[in-house]
Amino acid sequence: MNITRGFTGRPRVHNPGLPPGQYDARDEWPVLSAEVTPDLTPEDWTFRIDGLVAEPRTWDWEEAHALPADAYEGDIHCVTGWSKFGVRFGGVSLDAFLDQVRPLPSATHVVAYAHTGYTTNLPLADVTGGRAWIVWEYGGEPLPAEHGGPARLIVPHLYFWKSAKWIAGLRLLDHDEPGFWETNGYHARGNPWEEQRYSGD
Repeated sequence: MNITRGFTGRPRVHNPGLPPGQYDARDEWPVLSAEVTPDLTPEDWTFRIDGLVAEPRTWDWEEAHALPADAYEGDIHCVTGWSKFGVRFGGVSLDAFLDQVRPLPSATHVVAYAHTGYTTNLPLADVTGGRAWIVWEYGGEPLPAEHGGPARLIVPHLYFWKSAKWIAGLRLLDHDEPGFWETNGYHARGNPWEEQRYSGD
């Protein structure tokens, strides 16, 4: 797979709230996916955490919704150059799920995987401490399928390819294991404020 460096197509307007190289998408929310949108209903959806945890567990839709409700309100940033300000996602903090499985001290990283097979890697520190959510609402409405519904991971302080759509689970590891885009030349972490778009940035 070839990677095109230097995304273009929109004028860059200086805004102190935008990371470098980003533009304000305003009311737009571009649909970008590595895979075809699956036909996945809430009744079919499950979420599992396993690997280096004391008690691996799978939640269905009702069990996930029984956890304490939480929300993210803030900004999101895509590696292709767009950002959206003041979005609101409703769901459950990932901490609530992790509290139930109890990560082992040896766990340092996670691989997030989707019901489609998509994967992405993250340091465990980037998805704990109120920094990540499993969400099923956007702007008070059910999350659209093309944007990852019925449920997706969001890790809003990183580029949005780290926020796996159609989330199926997390596997906790004692090492970093690159996911789909990372094996195709993208950065292992993806901090938008440091423009960590590609391997070597």
